[in-house]
Amino acid sequence: MRKLKLQMQVTLDGFNSAGPNDEQQWVTWDLDGIKQYVVDLLDTSDTILIGRKLAVDYIPFWQDTFTKPDDPMYDFATRIVNTKKVVFTKTLDKSIWDKTELAKGNLKDEINRLKNQDGKDIIVYGGSSFVSSLIKDGLIDEFHFFVNPIAIGKGVSAFEQLENWQPLKLKNSITCDSGILILYYERN
Repeated sequence: MRKLKLQMQVTLDGFNSAGPNDEQQWVTWDLDGIKQYVVDLLDTSDTILIGRKLAVDYIPFWQDTFTKPDDPMYDFATRIVNTKKVVFTKTLDKSIWDKTELAKGNLKDEINRLKNQDGKDIIVYGGSSFVSSLIKDGLIDEFHFFVNPIAIGKGVSAFEQLENWQPLKLKNSITCDSGILILYYERN
């Protein structure tokens, strides 16, 4: 069975938002080997899951970056554009993006269907409410958090819908010179 892996940037106080007015700028991936960690993690997957709210900006951003070979994120954009994407939505009737299909059914059923398919693992990047639903239902197998050295005091937490404790086991941690702490957990 394929694993569902979450990669998410969070603040020191556990929020995955950029602040109430988007004032937080995440540290760039070019530092401390973070970009290579992200690329290596994506390379273990052949499917990207995204919530509809994030997809409308996320997919076009990477499609645009893919048209710019001089962009420092071109290699990552190439991977994103060429990887199958599944957008979870209740409102879209058809996909408007290449290599993208829509999932409109029950969240657990759709995730379990994907996990039971042949192939590499599956990675999810967000958005916040979508990831929170996945966590609430215990569907994420691996958590890869990039903890940024900033506290914002309020925001959105990926764990905001959690109703029961969800024990995790720390598998690895990497301290970066930029102050970012990469934490890799598996669900117990």
